[in-house]
Amino acid sequence: MPKDIYLQPHAPDPILADATVLSLVQRHAGEVRAVTEIDESGGEARTYTIDETITLKVQRPHRLRPRTSLEREVVFLNHLAASPEIRVPQVLGYGREGTIEYTCMTRMPGVAVGHATLSPAARRAAILALGRMLRRIHQLDQQLLIQSGLFPTDRTCAAIRTRLQGHVAEIIEKMHASGRAWPLAIPIEDVAARALAALPETNECVALHSNPGPSHTFVDRASGRLTGLIDFGDAYISHPALDLWRWRLPDDRVAVFEGYTAEEQVSDAFLATWQVMSILADMAVIATEPERAGEAAGDLKRLRAVL
Repeated sequence: MPKDIYLQPHAPDPILADATVLSLVQRHAGEVRAVTEIDESGGEARTYTIDETITLKVQRPHRLRPRTSLEREVVFLNHLAASPEIRVPQVLGYGREGTIEYTCMTRMPGVAVGHATLSPAARRAAILALGRMLRRIHQLDQQLLIQSGLFPTDRTCAAIRTRLQGHVAEIIEKMHASGRAWPLAIPIEDVAARALAALPETNECVALHSNPGPSHTFVDRASGRLTGLIDFGDAYISHPALDLWRWRLPDDRVAVFEGYTAEEQVSDAFLATWQVMSILADMAVIATEPERAGEAAGDLKRLRAVL
């Protein structure tokens, strides 16, 4: 996993005038009244909410990077639109206006799980529902997405291993930078090496969201029920477990995997890969979330026994 390289880091990053936003949206959604919110929390993209129901998403010029593509997101969302049980934004239009690349889409109702106040039961139910939806996404025919040429692809087990080695290097770097003590008797480098050594040979590769975690999974604010999944701009093709591991806390991982396997079990190779990913997830929590590090360390000690 090479560090992101931004293609034009010094490019101006102006907020579009309301009139410009409304003009672009009206090409695809008819008459609209007002820009009601501007959200820059995504980093690479800025989104404008129009009339509370429509989103105009633009790539921020100074954050252009090869990993992110609005065109790829549009292709993926249009592919998913054929399956109504997969709840994602509906693309209303895509285009370029001068230097502006944009997507006009419906706004996902609700709030991201990361910003929601949910009971443990409601959180678990939402993540279970997400797991089921991710399984449906991963089971869709892949040919159109592959043929688009827009999706970075891990074509071999060696490529998957290289990707995971990149994640491991990042986790170890963050652990050392934290200045906190590693909680296991076995050094973090040895735990990572043993986990990667247990990775099975597998050719299970599908189009992934890339980060269907708490920041992109939306729920109804009142009921906590899953409303959908947003932000497919970093999609790529690799092992499906790489989507599931974005739920890194042990209880969340159990829930997303339960949902993923509720209607059909996974292969033995998938299960072995998932165990490796679970170990890496615990390592990531220990490195970056000190308030949950004890919980993750306990889970990691349990998982090490299965290697």
